Amino acid sequence: MEVKYPIGQLQVPEHVTVENIQEWLKQIETYTIRLRETVDSLSDEELSKTYREGSWTVRQLVHHIADSQLNMYQRLKLALTDENPTAPAFDEEKWAIQPDTELPVESSIKMLEGINERIVSLGHSLTEEQLARVFTHQQNGEIPVAKKVAKLAWHEEHHLAHIKNALSK
Repeated sequence: MEVKYPIGQLQVPEHVTVENIQEWLKQIETYTIRLRETVDSLSDEELSKTYREGSWTVRQLVHHIADSQLNMYQRLKLALTDENPTAPAFDEEKWAIQPDTELPVESSIKMLEGINERIVSLGHSLTEEQLARVFTHQQNGEIPVAKKVAKLAWHEEHHLAHIKNALSK
């Protein structure tokens, strides 16, 4: 297992099907339950653990997951409502050291519950045509809705694996 990518890098099929979307939505739908099971009873010391030298702490990871889902949800909505909108990047490193990342992780888990509920609801209504809609990311170029849904699911699982790796050390 690679420490940086414990579940591997994002892999998106060339042709994303409605079945792929449903599978990813199931992961998103159950994510906060699995995240809570992992972090709810952690001490401050455990929340300060890292999965590798120089990485974010468990606490920072939980807050980052919420920040990232928020940004990706916004990009998804823009792609569905605007014609090829440009979506800004966000400096994850700078976001990870803002004062709000010292809050209890519960604040970000609550955020994730709402965002993920919205993502799942929206995802269940996506049509083949909508899956092909795109937005242009400031740094990564054109991204279709189908790939964004895949990343929404993968990104959470990716960081949950980081959290579990940190806690196993």
